[in-house]
Amino acid sequence: MKEVAISVFKAKCFRILEEVHKTRKPIRVTRFGKPVAEVVPPSSPAKGTRRLLGSMVGTGKILGDIVGPTGSWDDWEASR
Repeated sequence: MKEVAISVFKAKCFRILEEVHKTRKPIRVTRFGKPVAEVVPPSSPAKGTRRLLGSMVGTGKILGDIVGPTGSWDDWEASR
């Protein structure tokens, strides 16, 4: 496993993350020669993941009038 000093990681963080993403090989970050972290690729690739936005389209039902008022004007104190 490739090792990188923490100072180098701070300076080149984006490039190191891109390298891990492309090569799918982890990199160990060290401080004073001792490991402090490992940057690993995600366990499953991003392709094929289920999207959250719009995932419940078509599952709801509209019952009744959703545009009209919910009560009468007499129920509101501001209208008196």
